Amino acid sequence: MPFTKNVSGDAVTGRAQVLPVGWDAKQAATEVLAGLVVVTASNVKGAHDADMVLVGDRAFVVYEANDMRPDENPAWPFVYAALSVVNLKTRQIERVFPFARSEQVFANVTLPAGACFVPRILRVNDQTLRCFFASEAPGQRQSQTWYIDFDLDRLAFDNCIQRAKIKTAAGIFDMQPQYLQGAVHDYGLYFGDSFKVFDGRTYAALNNFPSGQNALGVLNDHRNTIEVLGHYNEPPHLKLTESAVNRLPDGTWLAICRQEGGDANYTFTTSRDGRNWTSNQPRDFVSNGDSSKPTFDQFNGLYYLGWQERTRIAGVMRSVFNIEVSADGAHWERKFRFETAQSFQYPTFREYRGAIYLVVTQGDTHLSRKERILFGKLE
Repeated sequence: MPFTKNVSGDAVTGRAQVLPVGWDAKQAATEVLAGLVVVTASNVKGAHDADMVLVGDRAFVVYEANDMRPDENPAWPFVYAALSVVNLKTRQIERVFPFARSEQVFANVTLPAGACFVPRILRVNDQTLRCFFASEAPGQRQSQTWYIDFDLDRLAFDNCIQRAKIKTAAGIFDMQPQYLQGAVHDYGLYFGDSFKVFDGRTYAALNNFPSGQNALGVLNDHRNTIEVLGHYNEPPHLKLTESAVNRLPDGTWLAICRQEGGDANYTFTTSRDGRNWTSNQPRDFVSNGDSSKPTFDQFNGLYYLGWQERTRIAGVMRSVFNIEVSADGAHWERKFRFETAQSFQYPTFREYRGAIYLVVTQGDTHLSRKERILFGKLE
């Protein structure tokens, strides 16, 4: 399907419509599913939570993986972080780099025993990609987020890793859960929603999953320290986590949050300055949501908001994923409805050269369906 912005008027409501009359969201999603390709190596048994950047004729996809069993768990020391280099023209894997694993020896430090979890990737400059990951062993030590750089010219990683930092009102610290306000667990601090640039600054949504924490942060110019701007965890009894953030046309920040308590449906919060946030509330256009990571992007002037529905195909969890689109962030229409017994969970979307690409977690047999990462084009 062509990537176009088609805005027309609704004579009844007077609001802008972005989809043609009679648009079939399920059929549109089915066509996308048919074009997905696996980008994890054949030895991978479990994989999850991918991120990517696109440069030249390649996609660089990072994800958690393990070679022992389906699913993922921060307590499994055999979970490692990997990068797949995918050729955009052939859609073939060119290289796979397992770049961080338990007790790996680098030139400057040896990682402690523990899982390497929730990798994220950021383009730092014309030559360098930066891959972040959390090294963690729940109940044994504080998790630490590290980063390692990848050289685009050499298609090779550095042999050193560095500690990412977190800046709060109390100072600058190693990026560990104990330094995020309200943390009660020694693991689970991640870059949840991946990096977005507004007014030349790079922002990210921070998340501590087990503690139910969300915050908006901004990276420094060196891209090695995340400054916490504001938290949005209210009301706390809902245990809100794994948010996705964007900015509306009037400059207001809007976040959609995963809910672990209550009815598990998604909630929304807004902020004028990124520091002070309203208490979370549901919104009518997202109902019957399930506990899973949402997405919230803007491509070619349209907002794309993705969320997991609790409806299950063949009894499979996370088997329905909806994407709503909007020109103003207030009026939404259903553009894609993914329905598959292989699941459609934790997608990441990126616009590149006039197209929108995606990576997503799927599987065949395990209850979690966290078995491989797929790559393809949304439109």
